[in-house]
Amino acid sequence: MILSTGYQSGFGNEFATEAVPGTLPIGRNSPQRVAHGLYAEQLSGTAFTAPRHANHRSWLYRIRPAAMHGTFEPYVPASGPSFHNDFGDGPVTPDQLRWNPLPMPTSPVDFVDGLFTMAGNGSPAAQNGVAIHLYAANRDMQGRYFYDADGELLIVPQQGRLHIATELGVLEVEPQQIAAIPRGVRFAVSLPDGGARGYVCENFGAMLRLPDLGPIGSNGLANPRDFLTPNAAFEDVEGEFELIGKFQGHLWRADIGHSPLDVVGWHGNYAPYLYDLRRFNTIGSISYDHPDPSIFLVLHSPSDTPGTSNMDFVIFPPRWLVAQDTFRPPWFHRNIASEFMGLVHGAYDAKAEGFSPGGASLHNSMTGHGPDSATFEKASAADLARPDVIGDTMAFMFETRAVIRPTRQALEAAHRQREYQACWAGLKKHYAAPKG
Repeated sequence: MILSTGYQSGFGNEFATEAVPGTLPIGRNSPQRVAHGLYAEQLSGTAFTAPRHANHRSWLYRIRPAAMHGTFEPYVPASGPSFHNDFGDGPVTPDQLRWNPLPMPTSPVDFVDGLFTMAGNGSPAAQNGVAIHLYAANRDMQGRYFYDADGELLIVPQQGRLHIATELGVLEVEPQQIAAIPRGVRFAVSLPDGGARGYVCENFGAMLRLPDLGPIGSNGLANPRDFLTPNAAFEDVEGEFELIGKFQGHLWRADIGHSPLDVVGWHGNYAPYLYDLRRFNTIGSISYDHPDPSIFLVLHSPSDTPGTSNMDFVIFPPRWLVAQDTFRPPWFHRNIASEFMGLVHGAYDAKAEGFSPGGASLHNSMTGHGPDSATFEKASAADLARPDVIGDTMAFMFETRAVIRPTRQALEAAHRQREYQACWAGLKKHYAAPKG
């Protein structure tokens, strides 16, 4: 296992790091002979000619180039093809959907084989949309390495820590933190706690970035300095290993005779990172009305339409509610956007029961949703002279501009709550016609 060597601070910075002194060339990227007998290799996440502010690439100095591996062949896990982008072309139900947590495996399953695709839209071929997966694993990736050529991976742990060793260094991630792995970066996941469960959003569109703050000003929400990118760390080992790649929605495998995590030094701005959601600086109303959930936006993948994202990552962290003459929980609503929600920790303030950590819900475009009947009655009678402190919680949402299409396996899953709509059945008629 590669050990962590610490982090560099900042979002999207130009980083430079070397695990062995003297690795990085000075004044050029590809000298005739790289120090220590290494190979120079550029990893580009955007077009060469992308504007400077949106251009992402890193130079890697490694023991062997990434081109060295056997021939790829289709890969199907022993448990079947549960990780894919087959969202289907048939009708999509407008029903509200909710699931219990993904059951933990009863036999040895690593991170890749433990991925279960829930829903998605768009495609890697079109380079827009997302796929949404859950994972449940109980063993390390032993002698196996993975990369996703289709999209950037946003990993949201819910149970158990993840030790993610990547080509560019190590991320140590725990629940209430997130990790982002850029498209194409190779990595292996170990489980320090012996088991882990969580969520993954596979972003086919533009790379995730911090939102503009507008009238909020220069500070607030997720602050750039709290994002951490790993220092270089590598392993130099040979053996009979397996490289698994995801390409155009399907998995492939190839033999590889060495660890691909052999980057001794690198520089650039295309790299994995982690962020602690507990450092999010929540903004809210201090007068009246519950603000739009956009004030909880951590990261987003922009689209070609200004003000409309390919994907938003929103969180609902601990916060104070003090608005007066206001229904304080999220209001009943129907959105043009579609929402996939998960719960990392605690309880969600708009659902009194049925939505537990590790669970998920899907409310698609123009599907009505909001607080359940118990939450509505409680909030309608609350004493607004006192603030409401929402603590010990962490919920999140993947929101997209396109309809999120649930997979057949998600609709047929044993852990789906088929009576979810019943949570609104108790809402009473309070209307009384005025007299006279």
